[in-house]
Amino acid sequence: MHLYNLTLQKPTAINQAVHGSFAGTRQQEICVGRGKVLELLRPDPNTGKVHTLVSHEVFGIIRSLLAFRLTGGTKDYIVVGSDAGRIVVLEYNPTKNCFERVHQETFGKTGCRRVIPGQYLAVDPKGRAILIGASEKQKLVYIMNRDAAANLTISSPLEAHKGYSICFSVVGIDVGFENPTFACLEVDYEDVDNDPTGEAMKKVQQTLTFYELDLGLNHVVRKYAEPLDEMGNNLISVPGGQDGPSGVIVCCENYLIYKNLGDQPDIRCPIPRRRNDLDDPERGMLIVCSATHKTKSMFFFLVQSEQGDIFKITLETDEDIVTEMKIKYFDTVPPANAMCILKTGFLFIASEFGNHYLYQIARLGDDDDEPEFSSRMPLEEGETFFFAPRPLQNLSLVDELESLAPVLASHVGDLANEDAPQIYAACGRGPRSSVKVLRHGLEVTEMAVSELPGNPNAVWTVRRSVDDEYDAHIVVSFVNATLVLSIGETVEEVTDSGFLGTTPTLACSLIGDDALLQIYPDGIRHIRSDRRVNEWKAPGKRSIVKCAINQRQVAIALSGGEIVYFELDATGQLNEYTERKELSSEVVCMGLSEVPQGELRARFLAVGLADRTVRIISLDPQDCLAPLSMQALPADSESLAIVEMGGDETTGSALFLNIGLQNGVLLRTVLDHLTGDLSDTRTRYLGTRPVKLFKVKMQGKNALLATSSRAWLLYFYQNRFHLTPLSYDTLEYAAGFASEQCPEGVVAIAANTLRILALEKLGAVFNQMTHPLTRTPRRMIVHQQSGNVILIETDHNAYTDETKQQRRQQMAEEMVELAGEDEQELAAEMAAQFLQENLSEKEFNAPRAAYGMWASVVRLMNPVNGNKLQDFPLPQNEAAFCVAIVTFANQPDAQFVLVGASNRLKLRPRQCSGGYVYTFLLSTQGDHMDLIHKTAVDEAVNAIVGFRGMALIGVGRLLRIYDLGKRKLLRKCENKVKTPLLRLYTLSTFEKILIARSNTPSPLPHHVLTAQRQRCSCNKSQSE
Repeated sequence: MHLYNLTLQKPTAINQAVHGSFAGTRQQEICVGRGKVLELLRPDPNTGKVHTLVSHEVFGIIRSLLAFRLTGGTKDYIVVGSDAGRIVVLEYNPTKNCFERVHQETFGKTGCRRVIPGQYLAVDPKGRAILIGASEKQKLVYIMNRDAAANLTISSPLEAHKGYSICFSVVGIDVGFENPTFACLEVDYEDVDNDPTGEAMKKVQQTLTFYELDLGLNHVVRKYAEPLDEMGNNLISVPGGQDGPSGVIVCCENYLIYKNLGDQPDIRCPIPRRRNDLDDPERGMLIVCSATHKTKSMFFFLVQSEQGDIFKITLETDEDIVTEMKIKYFDTVPPANAMCILKTGFLFIASEFGNHYLYQIARLGDDDDEPEFSSRMPLEEGETFFFAPRPLQNLSLVDELESLAPVLASHVGDLANEDAPQIYAACGRGPRSSVKVLRHGLEVTEMAVSELPGNPNAVWTVRRSVDDEYDAHIVVSFVNATLVLSIGETVEEVTDSGFLGTTPTLACSLIGDDALLQIYPDGIRHIRSDRRVNEWKAPGKRSIVKCAINQRQVAIALSGGEIVYFELDATGQLNEYTERKELSSEVVCMGLSEVPQGELRARFLAVGLADRTVRIISLDPQDCLAPLSMQALPADSESLAIVEMGGDETTGSALFLNIGLQNGVLLRTVLDHLTGDLSDTRTRYLGTRPVKLFKVKMQGKNALLATSSRAWLLYFYQNRFHLTPLSYDTLEYAAGFASEQCPEGVVAIAANTLRILALEKLGAVFNQMTHPLTRTPRRMIVHQQSGNVILIETDHNAYTDETKQQRRQQMAEEMVELAGEDEQELAAEMAAQFLQENLSEKEFNAPRAAYGMWASVVRLMNPVNGNKLQDFPLPQNEAAFCVAIVTFANQPDAQFVLVGASNRLKLRPRQCSGGYVYTFLLSTQGDHMDLIHKTAVDEAVNAIVGFRGMALIGVGRLLRIYDLGKRKLLRKCENKVKTPLLRLYTLSTFEKILIARSNTPSPLPHHVLTAQRQRCSCNKSQSE
């Protein structure tokens, strides 16, 4: 037995992203690594929507991704570095819609180890060699080539190891068709390792090292190493050969430096900073990610800083010598793990935290008023350029991919009273944080809602001809009438459609090329394209009770259990089969499959009978209406649908008989397309109401909509079946709908309304509702009586709102003081403008304060509708880390919220000036909190839990029990433990019963039991 890490929802964070033409077409795709899932995304060049082509579980950790193309090739391959100790080369097969493994070479142990390659990947721009490196010491180079059949081949690994070296970044240098060369940022720590005094650590230097692969001698040499004055964190390869000057741009703290071998002098340019920024001036500026765009005539780079600001970098050259580096502010987007510029003009941002974005590059920023900075501009050492951030100007948002990362706290419960639990997740970081409410089901977009004159019982859509792309009419059936509506810019009633409006309709459809068919209790109405109407009347006093239709066939069931079969002939005439089929029981439902492509008829008719059986009846001319197979049911059937689903062009699809039962169960059975035999029955409970089935189209493929107390969608997506509920009201009847505004929608009935719905996010397990927050959520607890939640939000290196205002005021005063006498008026105007300026922190990020500064807020909110009931900000440098609802024994009728905080906490090295425990009285309705008192302690408070009518609190390494006092909490006893306490839990009654019935010792930690024993004899209790 093997344990697989399969989750309800695949990871939403994107750690790596590369782009290329993986399908071998001109259109580019984006390959992303989501932790343990490899996905291929394709942006639609017309709509900008991002579609997932394939999603593959790798059952490991994807550490790095790379796209490369062999010289002269037409498609890109994907190289994956993982924790498997292997280098894996994948090729996307668009026919099978899957990743195919081209090569899988083992080189080391499994796991994310320092000395096992996989953390870094780099490729020669001509696709001749790949370097895979470890964080420390080891680097391997593989030569890529073709065999006689033009298949990709991989060589044995060539070592480029160097002991006592830590690698920060690796990139392949574009040297044309010379020997492949790789550049690495390394630190040699051999002297540091052998120096016990620590002096060598202060003098350590980072080096830019070039490794060359000699293709003639088939080995790797360390060609050149140059020490750097500033520590670098990233390398950007510059196009070379016929496209550019080659070399690398080293991203250092506060600077960008262009370097190359030969006579090239270093080109050094500062990274611009925001003008009048509230950031701590001592903090350095780093580049976190970059993207290169290259055409036949030009190239440029987009680099992003920690604050999310994107800068456009261009290089000026004189022959092959770079003479100038120009940098210009481009736009501001969320900080990213990776950026991809596509040839279709899209910029994909894989955000570090929160949702991912796809932008359309509207302008290249060449003709705007933004100042362009140059490395030639004279600056003193330590000075830099300044710019003013602004809303998006060069980029336009076209699509957004939802992400929960990082989830910091969660709660599962039915706080919305929907009879199904929701997941409440506190996600994100800083001003982009949020509480997200996850409901199991597909998100439904409501396109239109119209009230009807009564409660309808059925709805269908029909087209004018088989060649039409969109539906022409919506047909709504009532108890005693039929309403026909035309589909256009507006939905209007039609009176000349040919349908009989004075009777309810059992079914209607387009039949043949351009004829319509209406089945009603007393007969069949065949409406030809020239408005001629042929009618078939039910015999005697019998009526039609059930029916089934496809493009060329009609089957009806008369009262008494008799089946009549019709088929369309070559002239478009509907002819009745000479014989009729008498069944032993009343017919309760019928199903007819679609006519297969290239054939004249469907071969099978499914009939559900009142004796709890489903029978498959042949429609083949040789044995028409002959029974083929039968299946007994556990309950009465309600509806039937024969649908061909699944598979692709190579594997083919299968024919399924779907049976909806009156007890709310859906059965899916495989129907043999040759013999009609039924096999492999699968069962799923959908709801409390009888299950009705309706055929719809999703992404051009057959799908099934099942309605019960909830609506469910059964569809085939990314090589697997999905049965997912819709997060929407109960639907009574539905049909597929196609219009220009909604190509693949659903028209449905709910009570007395007609609704047009769109289902776009196929493959999603949950739909989300987002309630924004202002700071990073750390803990979340639920007040069960009211359903409200108490959140603590804490940010490091952050200002409180009050401190921000004070700092802005101080900076404004400095502007006026530093101005000369002639500039006082202008300085005062600039200061006033600065004070009024209010940049959205969600869009431009919050200012970063000095190290060790904290900002926190305690928030009471309704998680269902997102209403913020109360906020309680903590003073500057107090960081809240824990919260709990406690009922004290001396106040049994009241509930108190205890919040633990630290004061002036520094993480490295750890220092703390003390801590506090805030005590709030929670109102009976759970919608208001009043601060009772604030208790000072001598260490950070990391954990609080209610325990036997008192509060069990972790204060640093001390475990203490506190009782409620009038002016502060009263310490009753304490016990010292070896490590700081981060979390505390109490046992539930069920756990206590399990412990009482077993011989295992209590799972309570020893220090908790010790505290209990000391409770009565402790002499440290305090009194007011």
